[in-house]
Amino acid sequence: MSGGEVAGLLVAVFWAILVSFLAVALVRLAQTLRAATKLVTDVTEHAVPLLGEASRTVKSAQAQLDRVETIASDVQDVAANASALSGTVASTFGGPLVKVAAFGYGVRQALRRRGGGPPAGSEPAVRTIPVPRRRSPRKD
Repeated sequence: MSGGEVAGLLVAVFWAILVSFLAVALVRLAQTLRAATKLVTDVTEHAVPLLGEASRTVKSAQAQLDRVETIASDVQDVAANASALSGTVASTFGGPLVKVAAFGYGVRQALRRRGGGPPAGSEPAVRTIPVPRRRSPRKD
């Protein structure tokens, strides 16, 4: 064997080793691509129904929010009506009731003064019940 043949043989062996490493790398790359394709397919199969369900949930939530908005506006209208009614009742009955109360107070004051009772501001703060007197013992 000459030097050229040995060099050719070494180049052929290294070339074979390189090709075998590249073949192994390509086989592993193909397996990885198949696994990635399967993963993407599985994710797509599961994600599409989830997206449909999420869409239905969002639509349902929007419908509920519309209902709540309607209820809130109705409650606001009722509160405004109650406030208006309260104002009307206060203005309608408030003045006459104050006048009747003042008249009743005036009548009580007049009766109290006429009956000889103490004036309105001079009543004691606490009323007491009189205690009966004890008899002194008799002397015979």
